[in-house]
Amino acid sequence: MSHIFHPTLLRDYDLRGTVGKTLHRADAWAVGRCFGTVIARTGGRRIAVGYDGRLSSQMLEAALVDGLVATGIDVLRIGLGPTPMLYHAEATGDVDGGIQITGSHNPADDNGFKLVHGHAPFFGADIQRLGDMAAAGDWTTGAGKVETIGLMDAYVDRLLQSFDGASFRIGWDAGNGAAGKVVEKLTQRLAGEHHLLFTDVDGHFPNHHPDPSVEANLDDLRALVLAKRLDFGVAFDGDGDRIGVIDGQGRTIASDRLLALFAADILENRPGARIIADVKTSQRVFDRIAALGGRGDMWKAGHSHIKSRMKQTGALLGGETTGHFFFADDYPGYDDGLYTAVRLIRLLRRGGQTLAALADELPSSVITPELRFPVTEERKFAVVEEVTARLLAMDAAVTLIDGVRVCTPDGWWLLRASNTQAALVARAEAVDEAALARLLDQVDSQLAESDVRRIG
Repeated sequence: MSHIFHPTLLRDYDLRGTVGKTLHRADAWAVGRCFGTVIARTGGRRIAVGYDGRLSSQMLEAALVDGLVATGIDVLRIGLGPTPMLYHAEATGDVDGGIQITGSHNPADDNGFKLVHGHAPFFGADIQRLGDMAAAGDWTTGAGKVETIGLMDAYVDRLLQSFDGASFRIGWDAGNGAAGKVVEKLTQRLAGEHHLLFTDVDGHFPNHHPDPSVEANLDDLRALVLAKRLDFGVAFDGDGDRIGVIDGQGRTIASDRLLALFAADILENRPGARIIADVKTSQRVFDRIAALGGRGDMWKAGHSHIKSRMKQTGALLGGETTGHFFFADDYPGYDDGLYTAVRLIRLLRRGGQTLAALADELPSSVITPELRFPVTEERKFAVVEEVTARLLAMDAAVTLIDGVRVCTPDGWWLLRASNTQAALVARAEAVDEAALARLLDQVDSQLAESDVRRIG
């Protein structure tokens, strides 16, 4: 027996597709057979499995477990919860790997799998190898056992470990995603005043889509913060590994600016620490890290890339502009939106200033949000290659860590292919509005040569 995955399912740092179109029950079963075989052949025997609140997640989880068990792997089922709860299970339990069924921030009919092996992300060539194994039917056979446990209370205990208490008035928006029940449990144990939005897990996402990197998805939280005059607000994506933050004035705190605040906090106690940020990050953030005596490291976008780079370099903090944060000073280094919220509370307590005041102290720049425009899965990487080739032929000053980041006297602009959606992503930062317009003209010109038009 063998299995062929849809070619768009196997992505750079996870597996993700549209249920009923590019992702089916049989795919989940095959993921179990393949990943279980990898675990078995490296001497492992047991895997933790969790799932988010999407309508298809329980179906995919059942098929995945069937595949793992048929491979001879024992399964520790932790049930419905955020992805970082699965990471916690893998980091602390008697297991050799973990799989979370989640569509993260993708549309409601998408779903997928995030994999961990030996306390490290399983991504890149390893994911592609699963496709080869499935096509060849190259998997072991056995009869594994299944155990089901409740882990949420232990996970909340870990979130609060070493927490020294603080009393703030905070808004929390779970977006009907998998973090909802954890938000309820966590806020019951925190001092202060807490106002919760949309903690009921509902895969229809009836209030707004759970992607805090999109401004419109923060409108409900913003209105709550302003109406109640709260100190700040936090929002989470569909699987709880990302965060969005609103200050007491209702302003969104961009994730790279939030990274600069966390960097200052860590560098105060750990001088010279290395801090990883993705290629979309503002140059002002790297400048700020350097000014504080830290070592800034620009790296590829994607949670797996950042985590892997942190392990390679011993970095104590990592961050992405999409809202993933990774703490490795007194946490295991995986991305956890809920822990990031706790760290923000700790930072504000120690600093004695409001979030709005701290944000105002950071250097500002003229910078776009992420600009996304649809391009087919089959075409998106080719467009980036075409643009890169033209820029190299022009002797442009480029960085090719992830896509192409172009430096000019006006500032910089970036073009890269999304690894989670059928889209290209661009961003630009400049010294003033006129310079930003010139940078965006360069983006548009390059895209037009590849028959792509920017929208938004």
